Amino acid sequence: MPRKSSSAAIAERYSVRCRYCGQKNAVKEDYVNGQANCGRCRLPLSNEPHKKFADLSKHDYVHPADSKALAALRAIPGIDTALRKLLAVTGESAIRVTFMASAVKVTSQQCPDLHAKLQIACTTLGVDMPDLFIQQNPMVNAFTGGVDRPIIVLHSSLIERLTDEEVLAVIAHEVGHIHAEHVLYLTAAQLLLAVAHIPLASLPVAAIIKDVLSATMRGALLAWARRAELSCDRAALLVTQDPHVIGRTMMKLCGGTFASKIDYDLFLEQAREFQKNYDEKKLDKFWADILSSGLSHPFPVWRVSEILQWVEDGQYADLMKK
Repeated sequence: MPRKSSSAAIAERYSVRCRYCGQKNAVKEDYVNGQANCGRCRLPLSNEPHKKFADLSKHDYVHPADSKALAALRAIPGIDTALRKLLAVTGESAIRVTFMASAVKVTSQQCPDLHAKLQIACTTLGVDMPDLFIQQNPMVNAFTGGVDRPIIVLHSSLIERLTDEEVLAVIAHEVGHIHAEHVLYLTAAQLLLAVAHIPLASLPVAAIIKDVLSATMRGALLAWARRAELSCDRAALLVTQDPHVIGRTMMKLCGGTFASKIDYDLFLEQAREFQKNYDEKKLDKFWADILSSGLSHPFPVWRVSEILQWVEDGQYADLMKK
């Protein structure tokens, strides 16, 4: 058997396999965990294991507020039929055409590190890979749309502000919508939100929405959509496996480009204080609920407090042991 050259032996000796995507990376002799990034997915290299869930159920992590709001939504007679009729009329294919024509489709050749991150999120949660697009948009956001063939869209302004781990968290959050079977309701909710920000008279689909969905259906749908985001923050944590990645992502959603000057530990204290006031002061709870009722997502600080609570209650650790 031929002997390996000394250079080949050294390269093998000083290599680290990425815990996320499995890529083998050559590292320096004095390599320290987290001080080098994978050449494929660009995530920090580490010798720590990364858990992949073989048979994860959405019921393992879905937030109780999501479950309660979804039960209330599904209790409305004819809701599923109405939503499918709405999407059939408005055309789910329009979503795909829109982004194929106006955004960049991510593939293993186009933005390969984002493609690798999508693959990591999907293999960790056990989801078939959807199409992923990057859209030029100044609004810091990402979303999942479609029903039979869902797609994920990342706004350029979002990924420009985040680290690679934080981008993984965002992608994993969106994959969580697919795993938790949110897409039918979520797509309809996004359509309602889009209509709300455009003059109704100029948008023919607005009349279709009013004809197909009752006011009760519309209200219940939007109320559920906000709570569904809490479940997907948990899905993101199951992929990143570091609650501080979620916390720092939310800090950037609050502080924007100023986030580099923000003390993260004090930000966590703020989240705990918010949750304490929400739980103990009726007026704080009233205003938090009223002010968030018109939003597509819960307040970022609120989302941090929910993740902290899930971790500190031990529920996250219990799930990671399964």
